[in-house]
Amino acid sequence: MALGSVWRLTSTILDGLLPQRCLCCGTIIDSAGALCSTCWGSLSFLAPPGCHQCGIPFPYEVSEGTVCAACTAQPPAYERSRAAFEYDDVSRKLVTHFKYGDEIDRAPAFGRMLWRVAAPLLAETDIIAPVPLHRWRLIKRRYNQAALLATVLCDLSKIPSCVDLLVRRRSTPPQVGMSARARKRNVAGAFSVKAFYRSQIEGKRILLVDDVFTTGATVGECAKVLRRAGVAGVDVVTLGRVTRPQTLDT
Repeated sequence: MALGSVWRLTSTILDGLLPQRCLCCGTIIDSAGALCSTCWGSLSFLAPPGCHQCGIPFPYEVSEGTVCAACTAQPPAYERSRAAFEYDDVSRKLVTHFKYGDEIDRAPAFGRMLWRVAAPLLAETDIIAPVPLHRWRLIKRRYNQAALLATVLCDLSKIPSCVDLLVRRRSTPPQVGMSARARKRNVAGAFSVKAFYRSQIEGKRILLVDDVFTTGATVGECAKVLRRAGVAGVDVVTLGRVTRPQTLDT
């Protein structure tokens, strides 16, 4: 039985045996893998109208396809990015427990959040691929949270996923606390496309999946590598997104 099938079967069995609790505060709730009404209301979900490229909301109505000043001044390597919610003090707790706390049972709920926000991107997606971990970090953590999210998106959308499309060629230091420039230097040249897939992805549209978008250095480097390999386009979807004020004239 495939690893993904074992994980889904185990989750189903545990859901039937254990009381269901809010993913954030632990309060007992009716449905598995969800949030209580209080915690749901405390999350800052990102919704239109937003920049066509980075997806960060504008504080006012704009026409469809409007690009913010930041993306106009420095266009990203990907076409579009979308995130489920703002990465702040509330959402950080949710993501941290999933990423570092072995709480992989959160993946189905998080995957559904991604599915809703990524719907316009999925309509044009050929392959879903996660941002990879270096093999030593994967051994230490035992799972790649981005790969779990990609697997859920694949199940929901029926679009094929390729969890090993990208390879992290070298182990990079954790980027927490680094400036945007330092993050960009840190991941430069860190990724490559697995040789086996090069002929299969030419002309395809790839949806990159990760847990958090901070400065975009990591997904940007992955997008550059994929573009050099001949893909037609790259979009990005993440759970959390560090936001910045959006204007059209600065």
